[in-house]
Amino acid sequence: MTETATARLTARGQATRDRIVSAAAQLMAERGVAGTSTPDVRDAAGVSSSQIYHYFADKSALTRAVIEFQTTRIVGGQHALLSRLDSFAALRAWRDALVQLQQDLRCQGGCPLATLSGELAEHDADARTALSHSFTLWAEAIRDGLRHMIDHGVLREDTDAEHLSLAMLAALQGGLVLAQAQRSTKALEAGLDSMIAIIERHAAN
Repeated sequence: MTETATARLTARGQATRDRIVSAAAQLMAERGVAGTSTPDVRDAAGVSSSQIYHYFADKSALTRAVIEFQTTRIVGGQHALLSRLDSFAALRAWRDALVQLQQDLRCQGGCPLATLSGELAEHDADARTALSHSFTLWAEAIRDGLRHMIDHGVLREDTDAEHLSLAMLAALQGGLVLAQAQRSTKALEAGLDSMIAIIERHAAN
């Protein structure tokens, strides 16, 4: 279904499509893309196969919708905190929220976008492009938060927010991988704390 066609969905049609994508996202997070079949999604969403193919041409299209869904959920969820960064205390509060989430999840599941990337990036060019865009949006959200700190006089005007945001995202992703493998947030905390210490070197005062 094209973007234009999606925009024309009725409220009921949108709800059905959202239910399919949500069910697919949950199954792919648990079983992987390869381990999730269209009948699996059909049964989990409580829809018919014809309904799935009405909204998605094939499984690849559904997978890209899942990537978009996870991007909105993850990046959109953090954007509220990042958009209000106006102090180092606010930056640490964002860090604490990330760590607390992993502790609440008992360090299980990892990052859904990273999991999808690990499975798809080498053999699905369209999915890799979509995932690259997702990580770019995540880095940009962090960058905008740092720029907000610059605008509020917390960081020096010559602070390279672009570079620091990429480094922060790299530290975050590496920490999430280790948290999943080690069932501990120690590496995640160390990576984020190290990046915050680096950012503090750019303090305006």
